[in-house]
Amino acid sequence: MNTVQEAKRYLDNAREILRDKAHKEDGYYQDSKYVKMAGHTAYVGVLVALDELLGKKGKGRKDVDWYKQNLAKQDKKILNAFLTAYQVLHLDMAYDGAKSAKLAATGLEEAETIIDWVEQRTVTA
Repeated sequence: MNTVQEAKRYLDNAREILRDKAHKEDGYYQDSKYVKMAGHTAYVGVLVALDELLGKKGKGRKDVDWYKQNLAKQDKKILNAFLTAYQVLHLDMAYDGAKSAKLAATGLEEAETIIDWVEQRTVTA
């Protein structure tokens, strides 16, 4: 399985977690445990895709600033999508368990945008 397909699988898994386990009611998910799980899963999908394109860091682990710096050099629009995905998927959902279905949808849309962007660049590379 190629890396972009793997990243898309992470997104599909996140959507499945929200749909099947988080119990949406009146626009809000009822179980923050599964919101956190879905947010983390989707964010990892974004990182898997970006790692394919951006490569290795050198020494130490990559952090959000490393991704920001590298994306700023390539595409400001995708940098903005990444910043939104980081905020929504990683911070709001994965850490805080934010239950808004609209917020989750925004994060997942941004993740999909990033993965599609990576796919376009890796196919032509």
